[in-house]
Amino acid sequence: MVDNSLILSIVTFIYGLAGVLYLISWIFRKEMPGRLATRISWVALAGNTIGILLRWVQSYRMGSEYGHAPFSNMYESLVFFAWTIGVIYIVVERRYKTRTLGAIAAPLACLALAYASLEPSSAIEPLIPALKSNWLIAHVITCFLGYAAFAVAFAVSILYLVKSKEELKAEGGGLIHIPPSELLDELTHQLVMFGFLFLTVGIITGAVWAKQAWTRYWSWDPKETWSLITWLIYAALLHFRMMRGWRGRRIAILSILGFLAVLFTYFGVNYFLSGLHSYGAFSQ
Repeated sequence: MVDNSLILSIVTFIYGLAGVLYLISWIFRKEMPGRLATRISWVALAGNTIGILLRWVQSYRMGSEYGHAPFSNMYESLVFFAWTIGVIYIVVERRYKTRTLGAIAAPLACLALAYASLEPSSAIEPLIPALKSNWLIAHVITCFLGYAAFAVAFAVSILYLVKSKEELKAEGGGLIHIPPSELLDELTHQLVMFGFLFLTVGIITGAVWAKQAWTRYWSWDPKETWSLITWLIYAALLHFRMMRGWRGRRIAILSILGFLAVLFTYFGVNYFLSGLHSYGAFSQ
């Protein structure tokens, strides 16, 4: 059987190629590189899917003590993170008929897989007792769907700030094409709502899993605390938008701050803080 790590290494470069073509299409306003980038993104997503499934199958072929869904450590979660970014981006591109976001979303997926390749935990290993739970799959899938939505919302927010700067220039616009500010603002809101829903479910399933593994729902572990901080930032964004009527720049900035909190929850806690989630560099 083909090794899953080889496929995922190739997929890393395919995502990178898609990102370059999206950037060329964006800057030079050429349709053909954009169409090609979309096709390549589909290839990358298919390869990402095959890599995940192969790792899942290979773990069970190594024996029952090794067999598990591939979400148990930093390497596997990064691979799944790249996959969720790819899925959500493709859905957004098809729904809104814009490829501009691909210039940021595809490189994010590429960076996730590139970073995964540097992880020492890439080998398939038996699960520790705390990870032997059916709640693991539900927890990781919901959390990372939320994280991926926030990642794409981050890309949209960056474009919104660039667009705002472009609109301050004299009539005739800037050098690059960006979708209308109103569309970017609404898309940020929709992505954050989607991500917030799944992050909420992820925290709840994580609490149930913690009760099963450590006999308590919540322990104020650094990972749990930062997950809550991230949740509160996005809750504040939605509150200010719905109750205070915030739009545009302020929402974009909150979206960016929220994604920085996601990154610290995902990476920073594992490397700078210790707690129940320190094992296997697993991220919640």
